[in-house]
Amino acid sequence: MTEKSFISYDGKKVGYREWRPENPTGLVQIAHGMAESTARYDDFASYLAKRGFLVFGDDHRGHGLTDGRTGYADGEMFEDTLKDMATLTKMYKEEFPSLPFFIFGHSYGSFLTQAYIERYPDNPCGAVLCGSAYLHDISSFAGKVVAGFNCLIGRKNKKAEFIAKLSFGAYNKKCPEGTTFISSIKEECDKYDSFPDCNYTLSYNFYRSFFKNLAKNYKKKYYKNINADNPILIVSGQDDPVGGYGKLVDKLYDFYKHKVGVERVEKVLYPGVRHELLNDTSREDAYKKIGDFISAAFDAEKRKSDELR
Repeated sequence: MTEKSFISYDGKKVGYREWRPENPTGLVQIAHGMAESTARYDDFASYLAKRGFLVFGDDHRGHGLTDGRTGYADGEMFEDTLKDMATLTKMYKEEFPSLPFFIFGHSYGSFLTQAYIERYPDNPCGAVLCGSAYLHDISSFAGKVVAGFNCLIGRKNKKAEFIAKLSFGAYNKKCPEGTTFISSIKEECDKYDSFPDCNYTLSYNFYRSFFKNLAKNYKKKYYKNINADNPILIVSGQDDPVGGYGKLVDKLYDFYKHKVGVERVEKVLYPGVRHELLNDTSREDAYKKIGDFISAAFDAEKRKSDELR
């Protein structure tokens, strides 16, 4: 794992990490979740690198190498982060123009990935949405109103304790003592709580931008741009409250399969597994499933390229 930085489209310095094998066969970009960083994906990214993939990912605005544990950046944090991701993609595609490119997003990163495949449909040859959901309901609207109001009264850089309590507090209610919605394994919950880049409250500006832009993911103006030939894998824990205990995952699958018309959409729900399926009892199977899915997408992309020659 190597830590680096780049200057993004607006002049901001953005931190990122890279896992580079000797002779990469494909590019995989990771979009990490809320209140964490790409450092937490070291084991998973190292596994993908051993399979020959060059793995990289930025620490999103308000997070990790980019802004520390602030949870804050000025401007439209969601849209600006999308542009950061696209800037980083461009860097790697320029260095390796002949390699296929795939994107993986977890949690907050999965919603960024939902937007990414709409805004930049010609970039990836496929996507994995991990710990994701179809979030287009009254709770998203309420979050937008609360966050927007606090920004209007000059609290945009303040920690959004109220929103965090409503969401994460509710997520943890069904969990046995000693564990959280993060994982069914206590040791993994403890690791998350003690990890330097994790477990802090994000700003009202973060949530304002998130809820405002999240709604775009499900509007025809945007989703009509998705390349329906590119495969999508949706993986989640059956006991993940973010995915509505499977219900919002099913909705997301139906959205891509029937409304968008994506030709190949796969859905995997792991029984007894919570939000971070890469850090739960599903780890080994999920690593292989995701790795195999990416390999298949790269093989299909290579066949397309060969046919065009």
